[in-house]
Amino acid sequence: MLYLQKKELKIKRDMEINVIDSNFKEVVLDSQLPVMVDFWATWCGPCRMISPIVEELAKEYEGKAVIVKCNVDEASEIPVNYGIRNIPTLLFFKGGELKDKLVGANSKEVIEEKLKSLL
Repeated sequence: MLYLQKKELKIKRDMEINVIDSNFKEVVLDSQLPVMVDFWATWCGPCRMISPIVEELAKEYEGKAVIVKCNVDEASEIPVNYGIRNIPTLLFFKGGELKDKLVGANSKEVIEEKLKSLL
């Protein structure tokens, strides 16, 4: 897994960004751009189903939004703080505030609609 700090985000924009308890505030809450967080786990079938969609959107929205992943097996505080009980769950943030949420395997169109509403 790749854990990036803010200064590295500019250099490695095209790489998947994973958030954990220690960098969530910096990467998600302090972001100047809207952020979508994908809560997932390696053992989750529906998570694997939407993973290509999330990766596609990360490339398409580069420079407009930040799209990150949070493995619920590796981050203990974040899922609890946001009441993540089912995965996949997508949380949408703008200005450090939670604005929207999607639970379950959704289509690219549904996910993109939520993302576009933040721009």
